[in-house]
Amino acid sequence: IAALALFATAAQAATPAVPAKAPTCFACHGQGGHSTIGMYPILAGQYDSYLARALHEYKSGARKNPIMSGQAAGLSDAEITELARYFGAQDSTLYTPTEQGALTK
Repeated sequence: IAALALFATAAQAATPAVPAKAPTCFACHGQGGHSTIGMYPILAGQYDSYLARALHEYKSGARKNPIMSGQAAGLSDAEITELARYFGAQDSTLYTPTEQGALTK
């Protein structure tokens, strides 16, 4: 029973809760980051480090997009990290190489 509790705790840790700011993202990028509109990128399954960097760049003005710059402007570093981890942890149809170079879904 202890092993099952440990497994359940590990599974919960692997699936981040929906961040408070995520519904704003869902408006364009789809529920869970699964965009079905070509002009809005799929966020689900992207590397969380990539998503965090992009949000920081929108916030600083290093990356230019009037909509995303406005959305990122009010995010704290902790909120950016939380959003990046959430969207990065979502199952996705994207194929991204792992650290070992193999492709994963």
